[in-house]
Amino acid sequence: MKDRHVAASRLCSRWFLAVGLSLASVLTGGPPRAAEGEWEITPDSTAALERGLIWLAANQTPAGNWGSNDLGLVATGALAFLAAGHAPGIGEYGPTVERALGFIVSNAKPSGLLNIAGDHRDMYNHGLATFVLGQAYGMTGDPRVGRVLDRALKLIARTQGPQGGWNYVAVPQDGDLSLCVMQAKALRSAVDSGLEIPPEVIDKAIFRVRQHYMPANGNPNAPEAQQRAVGGRFTYGVGGGNATIAMASAGVVCMQEFGQYEDWRIAKSMEPVMAAIAEAKPETTRSGRLPFDAYTLNYVAQSLYQVGGQGWRLHYPKLRDCIVTSQVFDPAVPERGGWWAAGAHVDGPVGQLYGTAVAVFVLAIPNRYLPILQEGRIDDLRQRFATPR
Repeated sequence: MKDRHVAASRLCSRWFLAVGLSLASVLTGGPPRAAEGEWEITPDSTAALERGLIWLAANQTPAGNWGSNDLGLVATGALAFLAAGHAPGIGEYGPTVERALGFIVSNAKPSGLLNIAGDHRDMYNHGLATFVLGQAYGMTGDPRVGRVLDRALKLIARTQGPQGGWNYVAVPQDGDLSLCVMQAKALRSAVDSGLEIPPEVIDKAIFRVRQHYMPANGNPNAPEAQQRAVGGRFTYGVGGGNATIAMASAGVVCMQEFGQYEDWRIAKSMEPVMAAIAEAKPETTRSGRLPFDAYTLNYVAQSLYQVGGQGWRLHYPKLRDCIVTSQVFDPAVPERGGWWAAGAHVDGPVGQLYGTAVAVFVLAIPNRYLPILQEGRIDDLRQRFATPR
């Protein structure tokens, strides 16, 4: 994918903000990058996306949190609207976006931590919420968001473990890949918005993510030539634990976020991801069950888009159509327009928030409104995050 980043800069607080071609362009009349063809967006996917937004708007609480104290989930709800091109405070869904972002910002702790649920949710919620705030800041330049984002990014740097990872609790300890990918997206989101990140934080994170790669021969210490000769994938734990499709795609997302576009581990990990998409079966009963659980779908779609090329062109239409045909469609039920998280460790009404928000985000990807979706192979990222492969 080619770089279509258009920057305009200004000084904001202590950070240098380069506002890319993003929702800010929509607000100022500049055209966003269009979908590459009808194979990306169809009338059915557009209608499904709109029904999803209607459900999200109708079910948001006056506080803006959809009944959840997980700031990461609230942020995911806001992201669905941002990805579909809706700005906070402007237009039909402006109040919805503003309430969601306001709930996150108003609940930020003095330390910078974006979590008001249990401690074990610290860096999950923090990473997700920081990512979305980074996208919102790049789109709007809102100084209130910028101040919270500043503290949130500093907390990510402070809590990085000695090996470059993060833990569930906001302390400097290493954890699993699911924590790395949350912080990777937050850090990349900040870069997309022009914010400065200490290079050593990125270098250590790249080192840690590569530790999560396991070749099919089960020997991560084998010479690189041997590892390249066999299959493999990124896994949940260092040493090969929990080799799921979610973690294979999450590792790819990390490498892409950090500008490691030619890392050979990406193609290896995408093989099982694309095979899983090929095996997905369209849902015809309109049950709201997604082709993958919402957590997995989120990373599968992002990895597919970020790697791009023929993989994106061949597999996104099937992923999109499986999402469209699974949406709850019966006008007689309150769930109409939504999807369920389906095994993503989030149940009940909040599970429908998560499932619907992720589904809308995936359907909105071809719109490329978000800064993180508008940039492909960026020389600046390559230079800033360059590390030996």
